[in-house]
Amino acid sequence: MTDRPATALGPAIAFQVNARYPDPRVEVLDERFLKLRLFSASVEQLATGMRWAEGPVWFGDGRCLLVSDIPNNRILRWDDASGHVSEFRKPSHNANGLARDAQGRLLTCEHQTRRITRTEYNGAITVLADAFDGKPLNSPNDIVCQRNGAVWFTDPPFGISGDWEGDAAIAELPHALYRIHPSDGQLQQVLTDVQGPNGLAFSPDESVLYLVESRAKPHRKVWAYDVNAQGSLSNKRLAIDAQGPGALDGIAVDIDGNIWCGWGSDGSAHAKPEELDGVRVFAPDGTAIGHIHLPERCANLCFGGDKHNRLFMASSHSLYAIYTNTRGAA
Repeated sequence: MTDRPATALGPAIAFQVNARYPDPRVEVLDERFLKLRLFSASVEQLATGMRWAEGPVWFGDGRCLLVSDIPNNRILRWDDASGHVSEFRKPSHNANGLARDAQGRLLTCEHQTRRITRTEYNGAITVLADAFDGKPLNSPNDIVCQRNGAVWFTDPPFGISGDWEGDAAIAELPHALYRIHPSDGQLQQVLTDVQGPNGLAFSPDESVLYLVESRAKPHRKVWAYDVNAQGSLSNKRLAIDAQGPGALDGIAVDIDGNIWCGWGSDGSAHAKPEELDGVRVFAPDGTAIGHIHLPERCANLCFGGDKHNRLFMASSHSLYAIYTNTRGAA
């Protein structure tokens, strides 16, 4: 790999592109996955040397990807044209989830400052939310913007549980899912009954919201909710059950409604990281249909590239990518 000084902080993971097609790292669990994978596409390592990679977001207008390196307190920028990695923002206030709003501006979940911010076109930072009912947010984790401009984000206390991903503090609010109103910017607390709300994504037509419950017992789960025009949720049902030591994190949805999940070991004694680390793909009916094996646990992922058919995977110390035979639903 070329010299990339911006990635000097943190361990680098050795990786070699597989010379064989199809890439044996891409495992078919159900025949429905056959049409989603590309026979002549391999997993590639785009960057390494991070301490905990999270929250990737694609900027097609800049031909670049932004990815959070939470403990190193920075957001990195990977350039598609040159392959170069540089620091986009440092300090980032231990930024985690990243997204773009309806006008293409960067939205950021910040652990350290316990807020949601928007980066304006001139680089200025606007605070969209930092408190609810007079109490500070916990540590905003993941974020998504609807086509109507409504911003949704999860707020577990992970970033204030110690000094690794933010500053240790006492949570004053419950674990929650929030929505920022698209017209008046009012903050709405939508759900408080999910333990460890984490990744979230909408179905292609935005009629369904998928939400990861990362502290569900005995296994992590993804819940599905119907969404109405006013932003209310109803008809909660189970979409995915990790069914074992698999640890769900961030998620993305493709144009056919398949759910691509950041995956890895939950740290339990009987877990086998070498079998779990990577991305697990589920059909809309909740059946696991494919697995992309990586040498590291994948925390979060997004679709991007010129045709929105390239899957970017933020995975512990590294950023990986693979071309697919589908497109992201955004």
